[in-house]
Amino acid sequence: MAQVTVLQIQVVEGEGAVHSPGAHAARPLTVSVTDDAGSPVASAAVTFHLPDDGPGGTFVNGLRTDVAITDSRGRATIRAFQANRVPGRFQIRIVASKEHARAGTISFQYIGEFAGRNAQARSTRKWVIAAAAAAGGVLAGAMASRGSSPPPPAFTPPVAVPAALPTIGAPTISVGKP
Repeated sequence: MAQVTVLQIQVVEGEGAVHSPGAHAARPLTVSVTDDAGSPVASAAVTFHLPDDGPGGTFVNGLRTDVAITDSRGRATIRAFQANRVPGRFQIRIVASKEHARAGTISFQYIGEFAGRNAQARSTRKWVIAAAAAAGGVLAGAMASRGSSPPPPAFTPPVAVPAALPTIGAPTISVGKP
């Protein structure tokens, strides 16, 4: 068997995954490792590195680095990842190596917003819909049909305006006895 001199690595599953804060990964991250001829490379070591701070998390081993070995199809998968509670985009650095050949790539992942913020937005939306209904709400049906879209703009109930507004005269100042 010839020595591998060039490796190529490609993310084939899990790119751009969005993780819930504090949750275990719902999608595996799988890479494919091939040689310069495009043939799968079996038994290559693939290292996955999570960031040290900011959005990210840890692997099942409790570390920010884990290793998988490619199978006969040249694929390596990491399934066990727990997201931390910092929302935002992060990178998983991936390095494949076999003998003297190495290749690397980056997978971009995301941690979504906290569920508490989403619950607050839903609560606000329900309050606005209720206010519209209480005001004789022509908008109540339209706003309720919006489903899971962003909260609707603030609604100001109609205010009755009297035909003639009372007026206040100009101020006067008296000096001495009135």
